[in-house]
Amino acid sequence: METLENNFINVTLIEPKLKHPTIFRVFDDLKGGESLTIHNDHDPKPVYYQLLGERGDIFTWEYLEEGPEWWDVRVTKREDGQETIGEIAVKDLRKVEVFKKYGIDFCCGGKKTIAEVCAEKNIDATKVQTELRQIETENKASNISYNDWSIDFLADYIVNTHHNYVRKYLPELMTYASKVAQVHGVQHPELIQIQKLVAEINKELTEHLAQEENVLFSYIKKIVEARKGNLPLLKQETDLAGLIDELEKDHDLVGRAFDKIRELSKEYAIPSDACASYKLLYKMIQEFEDDLHLHIHLENNILFPKAIEMEKV
Repeated sequence: METLENNFINVTLIEPKLKHPTIFRVFDDLKGGESLTIHNDHDPKPVYYQLLGERGDIFTWEYLEEGPEWWDVRVTKREDGQETIGEIAVKDLRKVEVFKKYGIDFCCGGKKTIAEVCAEKNIDATKVQTELRQIETENKASNISYNDWSIDFLADYIVNTHHNYVRKYLPELMTYASKVAQVHGVQHPELIQIQKLVAEINKELTEHLAQEENVLFSYIKKIVEARKGNLPLLKQETDLAGLIDELEKDHDLVGRAFDKIRELSKEYAIPSDACASYKLLYKMIQEFEDDLHLHIHLENNILFPKAIEMEKV
């Protein structure tokens, strides 16, 4: 068998110090959509981690044969722009700042690609990609790997951090939205609409959080417990995928409400006659929206898909 023929790499015939460099050389020569196959006498998983660390999440890794004598893996380079916004944010949350800069929705709209979003918003995709690559060269010490957490731990984190945030600050947001609309609503009628939208957000999130905690997160913990103990999983009556689809629709509804608030407020522009409460209201809405974006990202792009996959096992 040849060492390398038609992108088939027989690693067992290559000098040890040249094994990884050969794989990387062949991979770098691939065009988007093209593949190479690694043939080895043990699992080449270390190559996966090295490739991911040095080239990024720009490939798929598919086992064609998994021992016990031989391992064959097909590595396919992704087409340009194939990675979704949500996948990019999962891999490196610092890149969210680039998405925020260009008004790109990484939570509810996380299933779209950069190319798709930039085409919709008439944004220069090249500039966005360039800024995302610049982030990759920076120190990664501040990049929290939520994707590496167990899903039961992540569910607890979401409750303790983001659900508690909503419950603490949403009543204050309701109070200030009502107060400012009452005082300034005649001169600024958009505040009446903003008050109504905040009330809708409050109703939606109050019911939504309860459903997540009492139904979904409780079931997620049962899934994890069953898998850890190698026990049969007693599935709930509600279809998991259907429940998650419903919760994602709630996320989209709340996200659209905040988009409308941003539009009505002209990107939170402060008018000359704004009082302290007026200014505080806009600041609170912005901070609440920022927290919600991360909150929804953790659920839509990490927790939900992992729960669906773990239930299948």
